[in-house]
Amino acid sequence: MALAVCLLFDRRTDRLLRALWDRLENLGVPTLKSHTHGRHVPHLSLAVLREWDHDRVQTAVQPLLNEHSAELYFDALGTFRRGRAWLVPAVGVEVLQLQATVVSALRATDAELHRHYQPGRWVPHCTLAPRVPLAALPVLAAAVYDVLPLEATADHAALIDSSTGQLWPLKR
Repeated sequence: MALAVCLLFDRRTDRLLRALWDRLENLGVPTLKSHTHGRHVPHLSLAVLREWDHDRVQTAVQPLLNEHSAELYFDALGTFRRGRAWLVPAVGVEVLQLQATVVSALRATDAELHRHYQPGRWVPHCTLAPRVPLAALPVLAAAVYDVLPLEATADHAALIDSSTGQLWPLKR
């Protein structure tokens, strides 16, 4: 179980990313659409917590993400160990600073931050498929590169419980 602090996309970007999930699913590549509880949303995680006090976390990050908007540019496909495939965003300094500020605020709540979200280790990404077999990578890459580049806007934020898909909007 984990709690993620996420930037979420505007309607246009969300629709395009979900269409990409649908295309990959139709090609036999399982995406976040069908993963676990099936309630995943396209997102960019700024931090993932392993242990936390929900109220303290929400209070800490709400003012940081309340009015935030970020422009992202996706033009590459990335993979992590164990087959996680994702879109690589070009991010500006403001997103890197936001991520570091969010982590700093979370540390003050005594939450346990996942090691991959430490500043300097965090790799910004938008997950497409959590477990892609090596043999499916050419199919995935072809489908992704048919739609890239993609200019994206993250215009709101939420806390998301990754084990259930429950989402708590960080109100604007």
